[in-house]
Amino acid sequence: MLAVQFRMARAALDWGIVEFAERAGVSTNTLVRLERGEELKQSTLDHLRTVLEEAGIEFIVEGDDWFGVRVRRTEKPAC
Repeated sequence: MLAVQFRMARAALDWGIVEFAERAGVSTNTLVRLERGEELKQSTLDHLRTVLEEAGIEFIVEGDDWFGVRVRRTEKPAC
């Protein structure tokens, strides 16, 4: 998970840093470090990725040039 993908995912879910930290059980400082691109323990990255995936985020990596996130719809669209 790239730092930019983390920021994309958090924005897509409309989760602030404090809300995400509470949901993930980590400090806000940890999340700020991740968003800055600083190195975190692999176990921490795995945990944060799991929290996001359980919320409906799919991380996309296609080769070396394309990356992003996709969000699973949790509600049916209105007709």
